[in-house]
Amino acid sequence: MLRKILLLVVMVALVLAGTTLILAQGSEGPQEKWCSGVRIVFFPGGPEGGVFAVNVYNGARQAAADLGAEVDYLWSDWDPERMVTQFREAMATGPDGIAVMGHPGEDAFETVIDEAEAQGIIVTSQNTTLPRLESRYAGKGFGYVGQELYATGYALGQEALRRTGLGDGDRAMVWGLLSQPTRGLRTQGVIDALEEAGMTVDYLEIDSATNAEPPAGTPTFTGYVASHPDVKLVVTDHGGLTATLQTYLEAAGKGPDDIYAIGFDLSPATLEAIRGGWTDLVIDQQQWLQGYLPILQICLTEKFAFSGLHIDTGGGFASLDNVELLAPLVEQVIR
Repeated sequence: MLRKILLLVVMVALVLAGTTLILAQGSEGPQEKWCSGVRIVFFPGGPEGGVFAVNVYNGARQAAADLGAEVDYLWSDWDPERMVTQFREAMATGPDGIAVMGHPGEDAFETVIDEAEAQGIIVTSQNTTLPRLESRYAGKGFGYVGQELYATGYALGQEALRRTGLGDGDRAMVWGLLSQPTRGLRTQGVIDALEEAGMTVDYLEIDSATNAEPPAGTPTFTGYVASHPDVKLVVTDHGGLTATLQTYLEAAGKGPDDIYAIGFDLSPATLEAIRGGWTDLVIDQQQWLQGYLPILQICLTEKFAFSGLHIDTGGGFASLDNVELLAPLVEQVIR
């Protein structure tokens, strides 16, 4: 934790120092911001305006405003194949940097990222790690901002067990993305934590329609609950699905206290569901930072040749006990 805090302090100091440096070199009159002239393509990940992606987007927009970079945004509906296609199209426009969601995984991304790096384009990632590529290009500014995937999923599972006392023989449903090589590590972490406690875990893969539009998954959820009336814990490994938990539970004829429901990421809808008892526990990966810090990373590398920084944003839990502390920021779509 101290290391994370120190990294953020250092980055803020660098921003301020860089601003002072630019101003000191200028003449009297209006001054350009220190990252002006740098063009970046940024991937918020999901559908435009969608849960989670909008927080990431807001963070990136704030960074662009603060630093002066020119940023173009590409929305992907959380579709890994589309992300790779969009990356190739973005590379063809010759930006200074690309900040990409790592959902397609390293095998899918390796060729195009190698090509981008060969062209002198700075690449960095957010939300989902690309460790092999990060290691290869860290000296050229390839960093990471987001959760540590497996550890975050495992921590959520353990925290749910601690709070509920569930264990041997109890049934849980985990709705996740195991099919995505790296992104699926978070789902696997949850499953492992629950199975180690002796729970019976039923896994459901989030289909592409539900991945893009979470309400589309309502029939899947209601069908599962109808056929597994003994389910005591539901885990949604997706910010959009977590924001839709109240809708799912109501459609299944369940009340706020019938199933312990947990997931990932705060949003206005999730805030209201926590207040109403529909959602019991959420891990907060501070997605606004996953927008702001990759823009800063590319600017620092482009202007001052800084190498990649690896920053873990996913450590805190939100529940009815503490969510009001964050509520004003959640309502502003910052947290």
